[in-house]
Amino acid sequence: MKIKVLVAAHKNYAMPKDPMYLPVFVGKDLHPDVNHTFQGDNTGDNISKQNPYYNELTAIYWGWKNLDVDALGVVHYRRYLSLNKKKSLDAVLSEQQAQELLQQYDIILPQKRNYYIETNESHYLHAHEHEPFNVMRKVIQEDYPEYTDAFETVRKRTWAHMFNMFIMKQKPLDEYLTWMFDVLHRVEAQIDITNYSTYEQRVYGFLSELLLDVWLIKHPQYKIHDVKYVFMEHTNWLVKGGKFLKRKVVGHA
Repeated sequence: MKIKVLVAAHKNYAMPKDPMYLPVFVGKDLHPDVNHTFQGDNTGDNISKQNPYYNELTAIYWGWKNLDVDALGVVHYRRYLSLNKKKSLDAVLSEQQAQELLQQYDIILPQKRNYYIETNESHYLHAHEHEPFNVMRKVIQEDYPEYTDAFETVRKRTWAHMFNMFIMKQKPLDEYLTWMFDVLHRVEAQIDITNYSTYEQRVYGFLSELLLDVWLIKHPQYKIHDVKYVFMEHTNWLVKGGKFLKRKVVGHA
């Protein structure tokens, strides 16, 4: 089985040596001179110019449209799938491990992220502009009504598979991305993000994180398997927890 896992990056950074991993510089069309080593997301069929709004989805789109593989995956330059919690590029999920897992499963995902005290909806609305979420819900209700119950389930959950990280076999990948990008394009046609902050303009990347679990509920025929994920840099949990509580109390500014 031919597997390629894209490592979405927007700056120079150390990369795994395992040949399964392909570093992809996202938004290459907008920053042509920043990196000449990583694969750009601006060749062939691409949406590289949309990177400020679509985040790592520009790498996902590029790989989907331009690579001939049996399974495609995406991780981040600082966050990887792993069978352990070692902060080492030599200890991330290997090609051999991925091959073995994909003999049994169709989709490999990072462990669920649990918010415990709030739902996916409240977490999103405390952190981001409200309109895009509400429009996405309306798009699903009106254009994909068969997904409405699944969306409501995910909306009310206190956990989700986040980060837009996965490894998928070709068939579910094509089905999921066709649906996901269509939902986002329909949302994009109905909202104006001109006056959003630079951070909030990354809206379609944020929204897409919740769409994966919605799609998975509707397609139980695909076998999924969660593995650990590891963040390669130090996390200041005091600061992170403080920001979380501030959003919970104050809400999105």
